[in-house]
Amino acid sequence: MVDAVQRKRGRTFDHFVVLLSLFTIRGLPIRLPFMGKKKSKQQAASTNERTIAENRKARHEYNVLDAMECGIVLVGSEVKSLRNGTVALSESYAKVRGGEVWLINCDIPEYLEANRLNHKPKRDRKLLLHRREIQRFAMRAYEKGLTLVPLKMYFKEGKAKVLLGLCKGKQEFDKRAAKKKAEADRGLRLSVMHRQRK
Repeated sequence: MVDAVQRKRGRTFDHFVVLLSLFTIRGLPIRLPFMGKKKSKQQAASTNERTIAENRKARHEYNVLDAMECGIVLVGSEVKSLRNGTVALSESYAKVRGGEVWLINCDIPEYLEANRLNHKPKRDRKLLLHRREIQRFAMRAYEKGLTLVPLKMYFKEGKAKVLLGLCKGKQEFDKRAAKKKAEADRGLRLSVMHRQRK
């Protein structure tokens, strides 16, 4: 009896292997119940990313034309301070100096437990970009009179990253128009919500 069951299981397994090979030959995606659901790229990225700080002032002061993720060179006490979530990006900007991109005026406060091995809070920090990325992205800002502004700082897979934006300054009338549009959109959303409640 046991021998017959094993033979039957062997046959079903052989059928399964044949079906599996047919699907892979035709290039069809294989999703079986025991395989679980496949995560999308956004879901996988969001689980590995933890925001430290966002530069909301930059979105108000500038039109963001393009953005690029880059690494940042930090010392140990700066990383510890960032893990506490203390950083000020509002007055910082990036500059190309000697073929490298530097983050200037970014305030990472001293880490209290680091005593004499602490860092300077507003020192210049090197941003890590490939040479081609510097030529394509940062030099574009230098040529056209645009500004490199840090939009966001976050940890991605345990490493500190900066989202650097290529920005153009807004005029005063642009800011007023953006504020008026935001208020109109908010009023529209509130009126729709109010109608749905009735």
